[in-house]
Amino acid sequence: MSVRQALGRGLQLGRALLLRWAARPGPAWGWRRPVSEGRRCGPRIPVAAGRWRPLLARACGVAGPGGRAVTLAFGLGLGLVQEKQAEGLRAATACQEIQAIFTQKSKRWPEPLDTRRWRGFRLEEYLIGQPVGKGCSAAVYEAALPALPRKLQVAEGPGLPPERVPPAAPAGGEREPAPAAAPFPLAIKMMWNISAGSSSEAIFRTMGRELVPASPVAVAGEYGAAAHRSRGGGPKRLAPHPNIIRVLRAFTSSVPLLPGALADYPDVLPPRLHPDGLGHGRTLFLVMKNYPCTLRQYLHENTPSPRLATVMTLQLLEGVDHLVRQGVSHRDLKSDNVLVESDADGCPWLVITDFGCCLADERVGLQLPFTSWYVDRGGNGCLMAPEVSTARPGPRTVIDYSKADVWAVGALAYEIFGLPNPFYGRGGAPLESRSYREAQLPTLPRSVPLDARRLVRSLLQREASKRPSARVAANVLHLSLWGGRPLVLERLKLDDMTGWLLQQSAATLLADRLAEKSCVETKMKMLFLANLEYEALTQAALLLSSWRAAPGPDVPLSH
Repeated sequence: MSVRQALGRGLQLGRALLLRWAARPGPAWGWRRPVSEGRRCGPRIPVAAGRWRPLLARACGVAGPGGRAVTLAFGLGLGLVQEKQAEGLRAATACQEIQAIFTQKSKRWPEPLDTRRWRGFRLEEYLIGQPVGKGCSAAVYEAALPALPRKLQVAEGPGLPPERVPPAAPAGGEREPAPAAAPFPLAIKMMWNISAGSSSEAIFRTMGRELVPASPVAVAGEYGAAAHRSRGGGPKRLAPHPNIIRVLRAFTSSVPLLPGALADYPDVLPPRLHPDGLGHGRTLFLVMKNYPCTLRQYLHENTPSPRLATVMTLQLLEGVDHLVRQGVSHRDLKSDNVLVESDADGCPWLVITDFGCCLADERVGLQLPFTSWYVDRGGNGCLMAPEVSTARPGPRTVIDYSKADVWAVGALAYEIFGLPNPFYGRGGAPLESRSYREAQLPTLPRSVPLDARRLVRSLLQREASKRPSARVAANVLHLSLWGGRPLVLERLKLDDMTGWLLQQSAATLLADRLAEKSCVETKMKMLFLANLEYEALTQAALLLSSWRAAPGPDVPLSH
C-alpha cells in the first residue's frame, strides 16, 4: 500500500472515530456503553462531557488548519497500523501454508526392517557381529537380519560368526540372493540389568526412558502389553525426526555371552556367565540403525570447515527443538551421545541418541518438581545448565528444562568449531555451570561466522530467560546459512520476507525432486520450512539485526 492509500484509509477511520466520540452525549466523567446502531456495537469508551467534546470537534478539522493537521497525523497513523496488521496476516498465512506442505513431505519414514519376513522381537533372529561401543549402562553391537533360506528354521542362539559372514544354506535349501560379505546395517544395544529384576514389567518400569524414541512397531510386542498394564502408562513417545535416533525394535531376552563381554563388562553379567557377575539373567535389547561413529570420534578424525560446523550445530538445535515441542528434555547431551554418518558429498548428518537420562513424564512435562536431593536431575554434570545445577530442593522448587538442552548445545558448539569444551577443562581449568561468568567464555576463532559466534554466546547465558529458544536459535542459523538478508535489514519488511520464503520453498522442492538422495543442506532446508512459524522467524530476524548493528562481535546480547 502506498502512503497516499494509507493516508486516505486512515483519514476515513480517524475522522469517523473522532466525530463519533464528539457527537455523543454522556455523563460528566466515567464509562458508558454506546447505543447500538442496528446490530453494531462498539467498545466501552471514556467520555468527558462538556470539556472534551469541543477539543475532539476541533481535532476533527472543524476548527481551523491546526485541527486538520492533528487529524491528518492521527489518520495516517491509523492507516499505517492497519496496513502493518494486514501485512503481518499475509506473512503468517504464508508461513502456515508453507509449513503444511513441508510437514507432509517430512512425514515419510522408511521401515528398515522387512516385517513381511522378520518380526525382529527375538534375539535369535539377528546375526550379531563385533562390539561398536560401550557406555556406563549398556554395550552396543553391530547386527543384521541374515538372508536365511525360506525353509530353514532360525537357530536357537544368536549368530556369533568370527568372520562375520552369515551361515551358508544347507544343500537343497532355497536361499535369497545375498552379497559375499554381510553388511551390518543395524545395531543392538544390550542394557546392563543389575537392579531391574527379570520380568518385562519390572524392566519396563526401570528402563522405560530408553524407549522414548521407539517407533510404534518397536513396542508392539511384549512392551506394548507391559506398558498397558503399567499404571502410569510409561514415559512419552517421540514422533520421528531425522536428527533423533529411532528405536526399531525393543524386547527382553536372556543375556548371552557376546564377543568381548568377559573382558569389557564382566561385573554386570549374570552369575551363570561369570561367577562374580551381579546382573540379572534377562535384560532389555534395543535395535537401531548402525551409525559409523559418534560425534566425539568424528571430531577426533576430522576438522569441519566453519560452514560445515555451523550446519552440524544447526542439526543439534533442530533435534532439541523437536524434543522441546513434545515436552521432552534429553538431559545428557554430549559428543558421545550424538551419532554421525556422512552423505554422498561427505557432509555429516547428526543424530541424538541415548535417552536413558531424559525427562519424558506426561505429568510434569518440562517443569520438574525438585522437592529433595533424591530427585533425578539428569546425567553429565559438566554440561548441566545453570538453572539445573544451581537448583536447591524445596517444597515449591521447580526446575524448568525448556532451555537446558539448548545450553548444552552451546557448550558442544565449542567442540564442533574446533576448540576444547570450556566445561571439560581440557587445556586449562574447567568452567563450572554453577559459577562461571559469561565474560570467562573463550572466544571462538574469527573464521567462525559472526552470527554463529554471537549465537553460541547467547545460548550460554546464565539466565534462561535471556537465551533464545531452540526454535529461534535454529532459525538464526538457517537465515545466516541460506542468505536470508531480506529478513535482517534494519526495518523488517514482511512482504519481502514472504517473497523470500516462497523462493526458498520452490528452490528446495526442486532440489529435492531432482536429486536421487537429498544432500544434508537440502534436508535442513526442508526441516526449516516444515517448522516455519511466523513469530519465531521474526524473532530470529530481529535478533540477527540487533547483533549486526551492535559493536563488538563477541558481546552477548539478551534475547
